Amino acid sequence: MKNLWLDIGNTRLKYWITENGQIIEQAAELHLQSPAELLLGLIQHFKSLDLQRVGVSSVQDKKNNDRIKKILKFLEIPIVFAKVHAEFSGLRCAYEDTAKFGIDRWLQMLAVVHDPQQKYCVISCGTALTIDLTNGFEHLGGYILPNLYLQRDSLIQNTKGIKIPDASFDELSPGRNTIDAVHHGILLSLLSTIEKVMDKYPSKLILTGGDAPLFAQYLQRYQPEIETDLLLKGLQVYIQALSASKN
Repeated sequence: MKNLWLDIGNTRLKYWITENGQIIEQAAELHLQSPAELLLGLIQHFKSLDLQRVGVSSVQDKKNNDRIKKILKFLEIPIVFAKVHAEFSGLRCAYEDTAKFGIDRWLQMLAVVHDPQQKYCVISCGTALTIDLTNGFEHLGGYILPNLYLQRDSLIQNTKGIKIPDASFDELSPGRNTIDAVHHGILLSLLSTIEKVMDKYPSKLILTGGDAPLFAQYLQRYQPEIETDLLLKGLQVYIQALSASKN
């Protein structure tokens, strides 16, 4: 049984093709704020794969999601858009208005929150750095911060006379030039935030996203676990639980 899993984020469209639970194809591409156009270019390929089902996580607005649904209907198979529930599979959302809570954050929690006695801190190191806390299955809320690159770009755009070329975020020592001072300072600020959260809410620390390994190397005292494809895992958990509830 082949399934298509779509993660339509703020800047990228990622997809996975699975067969009997194994990933057999995956890709990620920048969609340049036009995810429907990018999907349109992929739809014939998806049509040729003899898929049985599509699971979708999308942070796009209603207009874009409606266009995405219209394109996916060409596959003529069941399509399920994941959504945030006040309670789902025991996990309770802290937001009063669940429509305002990001589906990506919700699915990432669904993927890892299994023990009612365990406290969790789930951090996604993506376009934004998101932090979500749970006490067992009770979501406590979270934090959203600009990631490393958004902070650097904002500084470049809003500071006259500073030109900051790309450089790596890999040091915390005081910078001895402007480039290092900016990069080291931004990394230090995000790590300090995470440490403050972990000290106030001791939890099992889960990191996901492209920069997870970078943050993990500086957070070893919290014994972080790095989870790849966490949103995909959460989307699979969501679809399976939804199917089970209907049977």
